[in-house]
Amino acid sequence: MIKCRRVLLKLTGEALQGNGYNLDRVALEFLRNEIKSICDKTQLAIVIGGGNIARGQYLKDNLGIEQTFGDFMGMLATIYNGAAIDAELREKGGLSVRHMSAVDCPCLAERYHFKPARSHLDRGRIIILSGGTGNSGVTTDTAAVIRAGELNADIVMKGTKVDGVFDSDPKTNPNAQLLPRLTYHQFLTCGPDGRGLSGILDRSSITQAEMKKIPILVFNIFTPGNLAKAVSGEPIGSIISE
Repeated sequence: MIKCRRVLLKLTGEALQGNGYNLDRVALEFLRNEIKSICDKTQLAIVIGGGNIARGQYLKDNLGIEQTFGDFMGMLATIYNGAAIDAELREKGGLSVRHMSAVDCPCLAERYHFKPARSHLDRGRIIILSGGTGNSGVTTDTAAVIRAGELNADIVMKGTKVDGVFDSDPKTNPNAQLLPRLTYHQFLTCGPDGRGLSGILDRSSITQAEMKKIPILVFNIFTPGNLAKAVSGEPIGSIISE
């Protein structure tokens, strides 16, 4: 069992999205209740994506926006999402929260620095980390692993729409098998084409995790109670580790 004293939770922007809307009331309430259920068990940092609003690659491919501009637009989307989670946890949940961003936006978030971020965690505050790393070309998956290393987190938990890592795409292959445990090397090299399983996590995030020796749990955040089970060490999802 991997200890979960300090957890870095990576949330996809889609976790905040309703039917056709960037933000959904029911989705935010669900996340608030899931997060409240673990606050007395662990110190929690949250890295949020922005895919419900903007993705740099989509902007490039569909609107012809230059990659760097698109990436920074995606970073702004994560700040928007981070502010929404901040308000939900603080105003509706009564929790102690600090929103920190790698991109300056002082009206909504503190500037991220690892030492004050650690101090917030030590004081029992939830921290929301937006703006990615503040650099173009770095995904929020990779940002999550980098932040986990800086904050001395025990594990990265990636909340997704699927139950874990599969040996092939479960959307197209009904016989796809869940892989409950695999190594970093297996993640990067297995799969039907021998080129890895990078659909659920990008390769650079796995490389960073291997270098920093940080395990990653991939699990379904949309199943009620799963976050509490993950923090308690119950066998759900897929663990990627040494």
